[in-house]
Amino acid sequence: MSAAFVSVEDLSIAYGGFQAVDRVSFGIDAGEQVTLLGPSGCGKTTTLRAVAGLERPSAGRILIDGKPAFDGAHGLDTPPEKRNLSMVFQSYAIWPHMTVFENVAFPFRVRGRPSVETRAAVERALALVDLARFAERPATMLSGGQQQRVALARAVAFGTKLVLLDEPLSNLDAQLRLQMRDELADLRKRLGFTALYVTHDQEEAFSLSDHIVVMRGGRIEQAGRPQEIYRNPQSRFVAEFLGMRNIIPCELAGTGEGARLPDGTVLRGRDVAPGTAIEDAAIAFRPGDVRLDDKPGEGQGGSGVVARSLFVGDVQHVFLRSGPVELCAHVRPRPGLDEGRTLFWRVTPEDCLILRK
Repeated sequence: MSAAFVSVEDLSIAYGGFQAVDRVSFGIDAGEQVTLLGPSGCGKTTTLRAVAGLERPSAGRILIDGKPAFDGAHGLDTPPEKRNLSMVFQSYAIWPHMTVFENVAFPFRVRGRPSVETRAAVERALALVDLARFAERPATMLSGGQQQRVALARAVAFGTKLVLLDEPLSNLDAQLRLQMRDELADLRKRLGFTALYVTHDQEEAFSLSDHIVVMRGGRIEQAGRPQEIYRNPQSRFVAEFLGMRNIIPCELAGTGEGARLPDGTVLRGRDVAPGTAIEDAAIAFRPGDVRLDDKPGEGQGGSGVVARSLFVGDVQHVFLRSGPVELCAHVRPRPGLDEGRTLFWRVTPEDCLILRK
């Protein structure tokens, strides 16, 4: 792990009797982006702030570019300003009394850098985020998206190799968030900096990350490449968090005999996650993988009565009930999806995963 550009090793952070981060370890290779993903209160922002030097861990080690930034065993805790990193905050942290240029130049001035060097670096950074024409505008006269660009320009202007981003897009509206996500990915590709990113948005994490660390209760629940985690969640928590909304308790009849649902439907899954107990299993599949028909068809599945049907634009959310089983299907809107109607559902074994509790 020490060969990575950033190494977090057995990191623990406690507040009194509360363990906010519990023995977390991961690495980030040079030029990569690792995203800490999870719900509120899982420890992801606390971990990022510890890497930044804004939180003092109770144990563990943090190495940046091969140099110890924190070492609990030896009492080492390097100040934030000496860790050679930049940070983009959720709230932008823009100085309201400064112009755009002055905001981006601030890290240079507190370090006493020459004005010629400062001007060249700031102008280059503002050009990268398409804000050069707003250099002398007061920061308060910018839109939310433009303020976020100022924060990004300030983070990359100083040329640090490591950029930390704490939910940087969460305060933007949906359309602007998509636009800024693309711009951020392009900026990192062009500049090649290493990034540690925090978000609760799985789509954001999948689209921006080389590796994802899913956190829960201060610990790592699962880590890997986006495609691996999406394809093979290793616990019910990860499966549910990543959109496998249909997680149904089942009995495993035996090897190769499939999973029996409470309504008697038998489904086969593509594999069984390690540690699954026969008496404590569930079968999981995503709503988008469910096919609905008016008549029985080929393949595995069952039937149910439409309990709810919600039109949400390009997709219809259809909830079917069969005895104690309720499942959700996301399908293209069409006639015949009304409440009270009996429909037949199908899902392939390749889209079904057996999970442990």
